[in-house]
Amino acid sequence: MTPPLELTPVDRRIWDEELDDFVPRKVFDVHTHIYRWAFYTAPDKETSSYRQLLGTTFAEATWDLADSCDAILMPGREVHRLSFPFPFMHPCDFEGSNEFITAETRRDPQSGALMLVHPGMTAAEVERQVKKHGFLGFKPYRFYSATGDAVNCGITDFMPEHLIEVAHEHGLLIMMHLSKKDAIADPQNIEDVVRLSRKYPGAKWILAHCARSYSAWAIERAAKYLRGLPNVWYDTSSVCESDAIEALYRGVGVDRVMYGSDDIPVGVLRGKYLAFGFAWAYLSPSNHSFSLEHCESQMTFTRYEQLRAMRRADMRLGLTREQNEDLFHNTAARLIESVRRG
Repeated sequence: MTPPLELTPVDRRIWDEELDDFVPRKVFDVHTHIYRWAFYTAPDKETSSYRQLLGTTFAEATWDLADSCDAILMPGREVHRLSFPFPFMHPCDFEGSNEFITAETRRDPQSGALMLVHPGMTAAEVERQVKKHGFLGFKPYRFYSATGDAVNCGITDFMPEHLIEVAHEHGLLIMMHLSKKDAIADPQNIEDVVRLSRKYPGAKWILAHCARSYSAWAIERAAKYLRGLPNVWYDTSSVCESDAIEALYRGVGVDRVMYGSDDIPVGVLRGKYLAFGFAWAYLSPSNHSFSLEHCESQMTFTRYEQLRAMRRADMRLGLTREQNEDLFHNTAARLIESVRRG
């Protein structure tokens, strides 16, 4: 499959000058979306805000497309993935999403799939699906909160304890995108992560997007409570601020952090997540048009901006080659293998 990506001179310069020597030859991407636009079943989907992002260029996010994107953006790398469906707002075809991710992920025996779940699913139901499809864990999302509030909900509002208990009993992963405006800095989120990880030690948590700390302040506040939790890991997906990534490395330990791309489609879009005040937002050609005479104004891929941030954090901390290889591959590979062993 030919992906809808074309490298510009700016992209090539960034890869050649900054990233080619930084990204190891083997990569395990723990945050990838495989989906079809058809799985979003809202009657007004063609006029929704989702359409431009997910319903046009990237309406079919297949394994072949992910392979093709990686071959262009990270040439010469061997890439394996932990993948899961895109969490469309209700109404979402959960059954179709989970069957599709299963079929696509089976194309690479070293990769793995997570099941998209919602609070209305029973423990027996998800256990049957895990056994049937070989899921390595679960992908909950705040859109599915039982409270109906996707912003202020707590972890157990969209990942209830009866599902966490299944993960605990079977040694499965939970890919957690935290809610609340302060993300991991929110006291309830901190309390819940600590309490739930201790109550269900068999469950293995991955806190996505540096525990949703797109700027340094959130993880700086929370790290002292999180460091040392033996069943909690973190991914770097789509975080473009080197200060945030460095704060995560320092706060919880480099050995708990893994690379993720947030593709498809975020990593292959042109733009960057920017932090300001106690907030962050996505800057892209579609929401900010400018022409600068004093410098090169062309944007590169979000994935490249994230990798540049990781590289700068690595350099400031003086990480070794072995630590970098762990970040990009070995930690994830060991975690996936531990889940498979049960």
